[in-house]
Amino acid sequence: MNRLAGLLFCGTFALAGCRAAPPETGQPWLEFSGAKALAQVQHLVDFGPRPPASPAIEQTRAYLEGQLQQFGWEVRRQEFTDATPGGPVRFVNLIARFGDAEEKGKLFLLCSHYDTKTFASIRFMGANDGGSSTGALLEIARVLSGHPALARRTELVFFDGEEAYINFTETDGLYGSRYFAKQLVAEKRAADFRGGILLDMVGDRNLTITLSPDSPQELTRDIFASAEALKVRDKFTYAEGGITDDHTPLNAAGIPTIDLIDFDYPPWHTSTDTMDKLSAESLQTMGAVTLFYLANFAFK
Repeated sequence: MNRLAGLLFCGTFALAGCRAAPPETGQPWLEFSGAKALAQVQHLVDFGPRPPASPAIEQTRAYLEGQLQQFGWEVRRQEFTDATPGGPVRFVNLIARFGDAEEKGKLFLLCSHYDTKTFASIRFMGANDGGSSTGALLEIARVLSGHPALARRTELVFFDGEEAYINFTETDGLYGSRYFAKQLVAEKRAADFRGGILLDMVGDRNLTITLSPDSPQELTRDIFASAEALKVRDKFTYAEGGITDDHTPLNAAGIPTIDLIDFDYPPWHTSTDTMDKLSAESLQTMGAVTLFYLANFAFK
């Protein structure tokens, strides 16, 4: 977007509180392309519905791995089997690091889920719910590959099994993030992370990011500051109630994580969650805000 590309850093950073000079990583938020992110979403939707353990989600995994490796990221599959209301299901999280990941300092998590909800009665494409955030995260991976110092301090996680089969409970839904967080705690590695951002349903043409009222305060303040700096603060507000999503197990494990989600989305979990509901401009907004935060606040 021209209004993002034309920003003067000093002026915008003053709006954000001007806490420190810009880091050596430059201005990656200016390099994010909403059009490229939208094209990535189209690739995912072209695989069709992508519920866990389906041929389509395996094709999706292979595509994600190929794209990430092309951008210079090393990808590891975190495979596990968990009980579901329909019986045991194999899930696969994808975890990506860039080159020699930062060992001395703490890392920052950027996350999305890439599965779609299992439906027997409708063809659920999940363009926004699962698709938009995954496409945005792939484009973030591309941008970060040109900023290796920042990329090495970032871990990307693509969660499988976010969707509940019946209703969200302690044993249904959030399969991938619950397992990921559980492993971090068991291995005493949760303290390796400074915090995290979860992207979910971020492509709606009518974009309004609805933050959970219990979002970590410092993260919320700095996300708002980043949005203010980029002149998109009006796209961010609070949800009326709490939100259960893949950030929930991460926060429970001690990793402060904010969920950037547009929960005011009428096509949610319907057959009309299709590409025509999305816009490159919305993806541009979310990618730029995420990268602005990562470059200017995440490691302060």
